[in-house]
Amino acid sequence: MISGPAWSQKLTDEIGKAVIGQQAVVERLLVALLANGHVLLEGMPGLAKTLLVKSLGSALGVQFERIQFTPDLLPSDVVGTMIFQPKTGEFSAHRGPIFANLVLADEINRAPAKVQSALLEAMQERQVTIGGGTHLLPKPFFVMATQNPVEQEGTYPLPEAQTDRFLFKLLVDYPTAEEESSMMQRWGQVTKQPAINAVSNGEELLSIRPQVDAVHVSAAVQGYILSLVRGTRALAESSAGAKRYLNFGASPRASLALYQAGKALAWLRGEDYLVPAIVQEVAADVLRHRIGITYEAEAEEITADKIIAQVVERTPVPAA
Repeated sequence: MISGPAWSQKLTDEIGKAVIGQQAVVERLLVALLANGHVLLEGMPGLAKTLLVKSLGSALGVQFERIQFTPDLLPSDVVGTMIFQPKTGEFSAHRGPIFANLVLADEINRAPAKVQSALLEAMQERQVTIGGGTHLLPKPFFVMATQNPVEQEGTYPLPEAQTDRFLFKLLVDYPTAEEESSMMQRWGQVTKQPAINAVSNGEELLSIRPQVDAVHVSAAVQGYILSLVRGTRALAESSAGAKRYLNFGASPRASLALYQAGKALAWLRGEDYLVPAIVQEVAADVLRHRIGITYEAEAEEITADKIIAQVVERTPVPAA
């Protein structure tokens, strides 16, 4: 039987050959793999978001495809299209790059609405429609998307219906001075490129998911998860004379995401039960893209993370 810490360590060490730092982000990506969820990575250019996902695919030993999203992209460029075969006189389905285990949707907010809708079906249903026929996507299947938070020209903000499909929204920050110095020393030579070896595979990932499902969640912790999610909805219900910082609270998908991600993180750390502290760790990553900030909050520079921290602080923690 594979242990969570050992599985996490071998993948983290292999990814570390190419990506220095970002340990917390790597851990969340592994949690998403175990919880069968998609991830949205947001950060400034040059923070190795693309390299991180590509290295993860190589270390995991699964089929990896990268789609560079642009304003002129068509749905057929992602899912595929029908191709006429002159020899047979018939049309056959030509599968697009979405038919991979790990799909990197690079700069996803540059794609128009039609492409985002096509991607939405793949993310939610794990299937796509080509020429009226339904085609199942391979297992396991993940979409890991990146977006730049500062660029506005030529971008299409993701609708709430699509962001809600992502298990996590992870904020990628700048490296520390020590990590940046290590980058210069390690990659200062143009000819020196990292070689990532496959230390796992899709079959192994699917085989350990039952272990994640076996992680115990008590009724008290389940109630705590519900209290956190419903606390965001309570903030969205303004009372007379009170400032509203949220237009809407988190959806029921947030409760499921906290439940699944919490169990996956507990298993990664070698625990066989879920505690409130782990739920609190993943709360911001699960909730920050599922709540709607009002103009009043933006004017006062109140971020989604600050509101989530406030909800966590106000929510009573169940006794052990």
